[in-house]
Amino acid sequence: MTQLLKEIPATDPLSIAEQKLIIDAAITENKDRPGAVMLVLNEVQGKIGHVSPPMQVYIAHKLNVPLGQVHGVVTFYSFFKTKPRGKHTIKFCLGTACYVAGVPQLIEKAKQMLNVEMGETTPDGQITLEECRCVGACSQAPVVVVDEEVQGRLKPNKFPQVLKKVQKPS
Repeated sequence: MTQLLKEIPATDPLSIAEQKLIIDAAITENKDRPGAVMLVLNEVQGKIGHVSPPMQVYIAHKLNVPLGQVHGVVTFYSFFKTKPRGKHTIKFCLGTACYVAGVPQLIEKAKQMLNVEMGETTPDGQITLEECRCVGACSQAPVVVVDEEVQGRLKPNKFPQVLKKVQKPS
């Protein structure tokens, strides 16, 4: 496992001193508590925004648990992300009503306009495209959630307006 920690990318939180301190603090705080793996992962995800594969190796090593246990938790719960997310997220509801009402066309329009696939982030780190399950706004189908704002009855030709809102310089 220590061999896996020898080639950590320079952009990984483990290579950034202040972020590594956050990871180490989460481990130190929780290592002797029941459910330490979940507690550490949850805290790291909350403070850093994702749990990269090298971070998973490091956490497993420091908690003295099998890597498979850490990786299993990260991949089981949809809350955990293994890559950094953009400043903004656009989630496309894949519930039945939204799917039938045209969310696949919205997804294609977004992929075309941003030149990224679902689950990816634009190269400038601004926008991440994600899929989600029913958001409970079926009467507004098709629905996308931009950051935390639900936008319904959206058509592909109106999608550029959605992007303008999140692409404004901040």
